[in-house]
Amino acid sequence: MLPLVSNQPTTAKVVNEKVSIEQFEKLMTEKSNAIILDVRTPEEFAAGHVKGAVNLNIHDAAFKSGLEKLDKSKPVLVYCKSGSRSADASAQMKEMGFSEVYNFGGGMLAWSNAEKPVVRETAMSPNKGINEETYLKMVAEKPLVLVDFHAVWCGPCKKLSPILASIVEKQGGRLTLIKLDSDENPDLMKAKQIQGIPYLELYKDGKLIWKNMGLTDEATIMSQLK
Repeated sequence: MLPLVSNQPTTAKVVNEKVSIEQFEKLMTEKSNAIILDVRTPEEFAAGHVKGAVNLNIHDAAFKSGLEKLDKSKPVLVYCKSGSRSADASAQMKEMGFSEVYNFGGGMLAWSNAEKPVVRETAMSPNKGINEETYLKMVAEKPLVLVDFHAVWCGPCKKLSPILASIVEKQGGRLTLIKLDSDENPDLMKAKQIQGIPYLELYKDGKLIWKNMGLTDEATIMSQLK
């Protein structure tokens, strides 16, 4: 159940601050009245979320109306999977007049990698995705392999996808592209300590020669293929 709205005017200084995992934990302790807001999909939320969090999907048409039901006078600790959606949500809340908004930049990727407690509402499949051993075998099967860790909800991932397709076509069979959904490979993401997507890794003869987190351009990737 969402916290009730307060009709009292807000007088606190407006805050829209990106915080680390250590700061996020500290804020949860220090600001006992804070709203912990998870802006991922309901499916992601059910698979694992921070204790005490409420869920409002930022891609849902009713997201803004859901925010309006929150108490703007209370601190809000907002997170998503890796920080992109929560940054957008934080900006929206600042414009709407929330008094304090803290964006957990690392999101659930950083939270899980640090083995922090997670509340699950759905059972986790023990065989979901691939493990690190299988991954290393995959990237060693071809001379030149580019791996794209992405997610269907990730905006930058969608922008990167046609860039990667263009590069593969221009390489004329020299480059093998492997696309891995981060949501379907939680164990691998944790094993590799990947804390943001899109995330790329380039392997030559089974050896990692380049990696990049975040959106990049064709020229940057092509320069690594020479």
